Amino acid sequence: MTISNLEKYRDDLDKLLREGASASISLYKMAYGKVYRDAVLRQHKGDEKKANEEIESVQPFEKIYHHWYSEALPLVKQLLPDRLADFIRLYERPKTRKEITHASYRIEDACQGLSGTRGGMVTVDPKTAINLLEQQIAIVEAIKRRFESSLFDIKQLVQADLFDSELDTAKGLLKAGFARAAGAVAGVVLEGHLKQVCDNHSLPKKSGTIAVLNDALKGADVIGLPQHRHIQFLGDVRNKCGHKNVTDPTADEVTDLINGVDKVIKTIF
Repeated sequence: MTISNLEKYRDDLDKLLREGASASISLYKMAYGKVYRDAVLRQHKGDEKKANEEIESVQPFEKIYHHWYSEALPLVKQLLPDRLADFIRLYERPKTRKEITHASYRIEDACQGLSGTRGGMVTVDPKTAINLLEQQIAIVEAIKRRFESSLFDIKQLVQADLFDSELDTAKGLLKAGFARAAGAVAGVVLEGHLKQVCDNHSLPKKSGTIAVLNDALKGADVIGLPQHRHIQFLGDVRNKCGHKNVTDPTADEVTDLINGVDKVIKTIF
Protein backbone atom coordinates (compact mmCIF):
# COMPACT_ATOMS: atom_id res chain seq x y z
CA MET A 1 0.00 0.00 0.00
CA THR A 2 1.36 3.41 -0.96
CA ILE A 3 1.45 5.79 1.98
CA SER A 4 -0.43 9.04 1.35
CA ASN A 5 1.38 12.36 1.46
CA LEU A 6 -0.52 13.35 4.60
CA GLU A 7 0.65 10.21 6.41
CA LYS A 8 4.20 10.67 5.14
CA TYR A 9 4.38 14.26 6.37
CA ARG A 10 2.93 13.25 9.73
CA ASP A 11 5.49 10.46 10.06
CA ASP A 12 8.32 12.85 9.15
CA LEU A 13 7.13 15.31 11.79
CA ASP A 14 6.89 12.58 14.41
CA LYS A 15 10.45 11.51 13.62
CA LEU A 16 11.65 15.11 13.86
CA LEU A 17 9.97 15.55 17.24
CA ARG A 18 11.58 12.36 18.53
CA GLU A 19 14.97 13.67 17.40
CA GLY A 20 14.20 16.95 19.16
CA ALA A 21 13.52 15.03 22.37
CA SER A 22 16.87 13.25 21.97
CA ALA A 23 18.61 16.60 21.51
CA SER A 24 16.92 17.87 24.67
CA ILE A 25 18.17 14.87 26.67
CA SER A 26 21.68 15.41 25.31
CA LEU A 27 21.56 19.07 26.35
CA TYR A 28 20.47 18.11 29.86
CA LYS A 29 23.39 15.68 30.06
CA MET A 30 25.87 18.36 28.97
CA ALA A 31 24.38 21.09 31.16
CA TYR A 32 23.92 19.17 34.39
CA GLY A 33 26.67 16.54 34.30
CA LYS A 34 26.70 14.67 37.60
CA VAL A 35 23.14 15.73 38.47
CA TYR A 36 21.97 14.15 35.20
CA ARG A 37 23.95 10.98 35.89
CA ASP A 38 22.48 10.66 39.38
CA ALA A 39 18.97 11.06 37.97
CA VAL A 40 19.54 8.28 35.43
CA LEU A 41 21.01 6.08 38.15
CA ARG A 42 17.88 6.58 40.26
CA GLN A 43 15.68 5.69 37.30
CA HIS A 44 17.54 2.39 37.05
CA LYS A 45 17.26 1.84 40.82
CA GLY A 46 20.99 2.03 41.39
CA ASP A 47 21.98 -0.34 38.58
CA GLU A 48 25.21 1.36 37.44
CA LYS A 49 25.67 -0.89 34.41
CA LYS A 50 22.27 0.01 32.93
CA ALA A 51 22.69 3.67 33.89
CA ASN A 52 26.10 3.87 32.22
CA GLU A 53 24.77 2.16 29.09
CA GLU A 54 21.99 4.74 28.81
CA ILE A 55 24.32 7.67 29.47
CA GLU A 56 26.91 6.47 26.95
CA SER A 57 24.20 6.00 24.29
CA VAL A 58 23.43 9.73 24.33
CA GLN A 59 25.14 11.45 21.40
CA PRO A 60 27.07 14.72 21.90
CA PHE A 61 24.68 17.66 21.90
CA GLU A 62 26.39 19.67 19.14
CA LYS A 63 26.23 16.65 16.81
CA ILE A 64 22.61 15.65 17.34
CA TYR A 65 21.36 19.25 17.51
CA HIS A 66 22.96 20.41 14.27
CA HIS A 67 21.43 17.46 12.43
CA TRP A 68 18.03 18.21 13.95
CA TYR A 69 18.27 21.96 13.24
CA SER A 70 19.22 21.37 9.59
CA GLU A 71 16.11 19.19 9.18
CA ALA A 72 13.75 21.44 11.13
CA LEU A 73 14.78 24.79 9.60
CA PRO A 74 13.49 24.19 6.04
CA LEU A 75 10.34 22.63 7.49
CA VAL A 76 9.58 25.78 9.49
CA LYS A 77 10.44 27.95 6.49
CA GLN A 78 8.01 26.05 4.26
CA LEU A 79 5.10 25.31 6.60
CA LEU A 80 5.22 27.96 9.32
CA PRO A 81 7.11 30.91 7.76
CA ASP A 82 5.74 33.44 10.25
CA ARG A 83 7.77 31.71 12.99
CA LEU A 84 10.98 31.34 10.97
CA ALA A 85 12.66 34.44 12.40
CA ASP A 86 11.89 33.28 15.96
CA PHE A 87 13.24 29.81 15.21
CA ILE A 88 16.53 31.19 13.89
CA ARG A 89 16.85 33.77 16.67
CA LEU A 90 16.75 31.05 19.32
CA TYR A 91 19.83 29.46 17.72
CA GLU A 92 22.00 32.28 16.37
CA ARG A 93 23.88 34.59 18.72
CA PRO A 94 23.07 38.31 18.22
CA LYS A 95 25.52 39.91 15.79
CA THR A 96 25.70 43.06 17.96
CA ARG A 97 26.31 41.18 21.22
CA LYS A 98 29.10 42.63 23.34
CA GLU A 99 28.91 40.20 26.25
CA ILE A 100 27.29 36.88 27.07
CA THR A 101 24.29 37.43 29.31
CA HIS A 102 21.16 35.48 30.09
CA ALA A 103 19.27 37.61 27.56
CA SER A 104 21.85 37.20 24.77
CA TYR A 105 22.78 33.53 25.27
CA ARG A 106 21.77 31.26 22.39
CA ILE A 107 21.77 27.56 21.51
CA GLU A 108 24.78 28.23 19.27
CA ASP A 109 26.72 29.11 22.43
CA ALA A 110 25.67 25.85 24.08
CA CYS A 111 26.88 23.90 21.06
CA GLN A 112 30.31 25.40 21.70
CA GLY A 113 30.09 24.90 25.47
CA LEU A 114 30.36 28.63 26.15
CA SER A 115 29.58 30.28 29.48
CA GLY A 116 29.25 33.88 30.66
CA THR A 117 30.90 35.23 33.79
CA ARG A 118 30.73 38.36 35.88
CA GLY A 119 32.98 39.13 38.79
CA GLY A 120 34.60 35.73 38.45
CA MET A 121 31.25 33.95 38.85
CA VAL A 122 29.53 31.94 36.12
CA THR A 123 26.23 33.70 35.44
CA VAL A 124 25.08 31.89 32.30
CA ASP A 125 25.92 28.50 30.79
CA PRO A 126 24.35 25.74 28.62
CA LYS A 127 21.53 25.36 31.16
CA THR A 128 20.14 28.61 29.73
CA ALA A 129 19.80 26.96 26.32
CA ILE A 130 17.35 24.35 27.62
CA ASN A 131 14.43 26.78 27.53
CA LEU A 132 15.51 28.02 24.08
CA LEU A 133 15.51 24.49 22.67
CA GLU A 134 12.11 23.82 24.23
CA GLN A 135 10.76 26.86 22.37
CA GLN A 136 12.14 25.56 19.07
CA ILE A 137 10.59 22.15 19.65
CA ALA A 138 7.29 23.87 20.45
CA ILE A 139 7.39 25.59 17.05
CA VAL A 140 7.80 22.22 15.33
CA GLU A 141 4.95 20.84 17.46
CA ALA A 142 2.80 23.73 16.21
CA ILE A 143 3.41 22.54 12.65
CA LYS A 144 2.23 19.05 13.59
CA ARG A 145 -0.92 20.49 15.15
CA ARG A 146 -1.71 22.13 11.82
CA PHE A 147 -1.85 18.69 10.25
CA GLU A 148 -4.25 17.48 12.91
CA SER A 149 -6.45 20.58 12.84
CA SER A 150 -9.64 20.66 10.80
CA LEU A 151 -8.66 24.22 9.84
CA PHE A 152 -5.61 23.03 7.92
CA ASP A 153 -5.97 23.41 4.18
CA ILE A 154 -5.36 19.95 2.72
CA LYS A 155 -5.61 21.16 -0.86
CA GLN A 156 -1.86 20.90 -1.40
CA LEU A 157 -1.72 17.39 0.01
CA VAL A 158 -4.53 16.16 -2.23
CA GLN A 159 -2.86 17.87 -5.15
CA ALA A 160 0.45 16.20 -4.30
CA ASP A 161 -1.23 12.79 -4.42
CA LEU A 162 -2.65 13.71 -7.84
CA PHE A 163 0.79 14.78 -9.05
CA ASP A 164 2.22 11.45 -7.88
CA SER A 165 -0.41 9.67 -9.96
CA GLU A 166 0.39 11.78 -13.03
CA LEU A 167 4.11 11.07 -12.66
CA ASP A 168 3.28 7.36 -12.55
CA THR A 169 1.48 7.91 -15.87
CA ALA A 170 4.60 9.63 -17.26
CA LYS A 171 6.75 6.68 -16.18
CA GLY A 172 4.35 4.31 -17.91
CA LEU A 173 4.51 6.31 -21.14
CA LEU A 174 8.31 6.36 -21.00
CA LYS A 175 8.45 2.61 -20.42
CA ALA A 176 6.23 2.12 -23.46
CA GLY A 177 8.64 4.16 -25.58
CA PHE A 178 6.74 7.46 -25.69
CA ALA A 179 9.48 9.68 -24.29
CA ARG A 180 8.13 12.95 -25.70
CA ALA A 181 4.64 12.37 -24.26
CA ALA A 182 6.08 11.29 -20.92
CA GLY A 183 8.12 14.48 -20.71
CA ALA A 184 5.11 16.61 -21.59
CA VAL A 185 3.08 15.06 -18.74
CA ALA A 186 5.95 15.58 -16.27
CA GLY A 187 6.23 19.19 -17.44
CA VAL A 188 2.55 19.82 -16.69
CA VAL A 189 3.07 18.47 -13.17
CA LEU A 190 6.09 20.74 -12.63
CA GLU A 191 4.27 23.82 -13.90
CA GLY A 192 1.20 23.09 -11.76
CA HIS A 193 3.27 22.62 -8.62
CA LEU A 194 5.28 25.83 -9.17
CA LYS A 195 2.01 27.75 -9.57
CA GLN A 196 0.81 26.35 -6.24
CA VAL A 197 4.07 27.29 -4.52
CA CYS A 198 3.72 30.86 -5.84
CA ASP A 199 0.18 30.95 -4.42
CA ASN A 200 1.47 29.64 -1.08
CA HIS A 201 3.81 32.63 -0.85
CA SER A 202 1.36 35.16 -2.33
CA LEU A 203 3.56 35.79 -5.36
CA PRO A 204 2.03 37.34 -8.48
CA LYS A 205 2.22 35.13 -11.58
CA LYS A 206 2.72 37.16 -14.76
CA SER A 207 2.39 33.94 -16.75
CA GLY A 208 2.26 30.25 -16.10
CA THR A 209 5.52 29.26 -17.78
CA ILE A 210 8.03 27.25 -15.80
CA ALA A 211 10.78 29.84 -16.41
CA VAL A 212 8.71 32.77 -15.13
CA LEU A 213 7.46 30.87 -12.09
CA ASN A 214 10.99 29.68 -11.32
CA ASP A 215 12.37 33.23 -11.50
CA ALA A 216 9.57 34.52 -9.26
CA LEU A 217 10.35 31.95 -6.58
CA LYS A 218 14.07 32.69 -6.77
CA GLY A 219 13.44 36.45 -6.58
CA ALA A 220 11.36 35.99 -3.42
CA ASP A 221 14.03 33.75 -1.82
CA VAL A 222 11.62 30.83 -1.68
CA ILE A 223 14.25 28.74 -3.45
CA GLY A 224 18.01 29.07 -3.64
CA LEU A 225 20.33 29.20 -6.64
CA PRO A 226 20.93 25.42 -6.83
CA GLN A 227 17.17 24.72 -6.86
CA HIS A 228 16.63 27.50 -9.42
CA ARG A 229 19.24 26.02 -11.76
CA HIS A 230 17.82 22.53 -11.31
CA ILE A 231 14.34 23.73 -12.27
CA GLN A 232 15.85 25.58 -15.26
CA PHE A 233 17.31 22.29 -16.45
CA LEU A 234 13.97 20.52 -15.99
CA GLY A 235 12.23 23.30 -17.91
CA ASP A 236 14.69 22.95 -20.79
CA VAL A 237 14.00 19.22 -21.05
CA ARG A 238 10.26 19.86 -20.83
CA ASN A 239 10.49 22.39 -23.70
CA LYS A 240 12.41 19.85 -25.76
CA CYS A 241 9.54 17.42 -25.23
CA GLY A 242 6.83 19.97 -25.98
CA HIS A 243 8.25 21.40 -29.20
CA LYS A 244 9.40 19.76 -32.38
CA ASN A 245 13.18 19.96 -32.41
CA VAL A 246 15.95 18.69 -34.63
CA THR A 247 16.65 15.98 -32.07
CA ASP A 248 14.10 14.12 -29.98
CA PRO A 249 14.46 13.96 -26.18
CA THR A 250 16.31 10.86 -25.06
CA ALA A 251 14.93 8.34 -22.58
CA ASP A 252 17.68 9.37 -20.13
CA GLU A 253 16.71 13.04 -20.38
CA VAL A 254 13.05 12.28 -19.72
CA THR A 255 13.99 9.98 -16.83
CA ASP A 256 15.97 12.86 -15.30
CA LEU A 257 12.96 15.14 -15.86
CA ILE A 258 10.51 12.76 -14.15
CA ASN A 259 12.84 12.11 -11.21
CA GLY A 260 13.62 15.83 -10.90
CA VAL A 261 9.95 16.81 -10.87
CA ASP A 262 9.27 14.13 -8.24
CA LYS A 263 11.95 15.70 -6.04
CA VAL A 264 10.64 19.25 -6.57
CA ILE A 265 7.05 18.42 -5.59
CA LYS A 266 8.27 16.77 -2.39
CA THR A 267 10.81 19.38 -1.27
CA ILE A 268 9.57 22.81 -2.40
CA PHE A 269 6.33 24.14 -0.87
